[in-house]
Amino acid sequence: MEASFDSATASLLADEFSTGSRESTGRTYLNTASHGLLPSRTADAVRESVTDMAAGRIDMPRYFAVADEARASFARLAGTTPDRVALGSAVSTHVGLIAASLPVGAEVLVADGDFSSVVNPFTVRDDLKLRTAPLERLAEAVDATTALVAVSAVQSADGRVADLGAIREAARAAGARTLVDSTQAVGWFPLRADDHDYVVSAAYKWLLCPRGTSFLVVSEEAQDARVLLPQHAGWVAGERPWENAYGPVARYAPDARRYDESPAFLPYLGAARSLALVERVGRDAIGAHDRALARRFRAGVAGLGARAGAGYEAVPGDSAIAAVPGLGGAAGLLAEAGVVASARDGNLRVAFHLYNTEADVDRLLNVLADGRS
Repeated sequence: MEASFDSATASLLADEFSTGSRESTGRTYLNTASHGLLPSRTADAVRESVTDMAAGRIDMPRYFAVADEARASFARLAGTTPDRVALGSAVSTHVGLIAASLPVGAEVLVADGDFSSVVNPFTVRDDLKLRTAPLERLAEAVDATTALVAVSAVQSADGRVADLGAIREAARAAGARTLVDSTQAVGWFPLRADDHDYVVSAAYKWLLCPRGTSFLVVSEEAQDARVLLPQHAGWVAGERPWENAYGPVARYAPDARRYDESPAFLPYLGAARSLALVERVGRDAIGAHDRALARRFRAGVAGLGARAGAGYEAVPGDSAIAAVPGLGGAAGLLAEAGVVASARDGNLRVAFHLYNTEADVDRLLNVLADGRS
């Protein structure tokens, strides 16, 4: 691994990601913005649990306890406390819960071209008003008619980072709430979930969890005001779920657990181990590593464009996701050379994470250079 990690961390990461390394697969994986690589510890946990379940060794109380470990670990990484975190399976489900709880006529402000799971749940209600604005001007677009501002902390298509501080202050001044999708941010980006009313995050990207793990943070104020209704509440949302599993739930959990979906055991059994690894390495160390690699790529692709006279230049910023407009077609060329990237909205999108190195960036640049020579 890169010199930005100490030797013990580098050794740990080499062990955890040996099966996904270029030496093992022949591929250079630069597509964390689509799906993160599973650490060995996580894959082992899922395999072991499948074997146990097939043999009838099923321990549901332990599974729920491990899911609570994942809840607490996510809370620490996201800058909040476990009592504000609900478990689920997908961002769109969390956002749909928020959309269903808004009053008739409420206006929701979103960024142009934001990820559909952040936007679409509000469109299925024809009694809500949806308004859009450019990401860079989202804060100034907030006005007295705005009930909720929904935005991704980091844009999926191109890695642009929202000015969450300005958006939060504008929303507070207007009496509006904020919803932040941190799917492309938590794990490398210094987010403070407690600064917002709602934060959602799918954990299968930068948090390296199996798909099917997703988190919803609900502020203490929003919980106390009962503005979010536990509309999909099942038995796990009860204050004492094992004692009240039949008939109406007598009393909901006093914290965000009232918004829980019953967790999918296999994904969460893996997630607890992935989140522990991300915590062990440290968000700030991961963020510094990821952004340094992205900066190396942005500088390199600008040099390629200048030499070829093509004018390709990455979207500016300091994000772990780097995108080059107009170069989306190169994703196929890269795949043929064993470099896994993605095309999004016409962009070539690459994403750098804790298992990537400077050599991965250089291989990417070399393939692009050879393909255009």
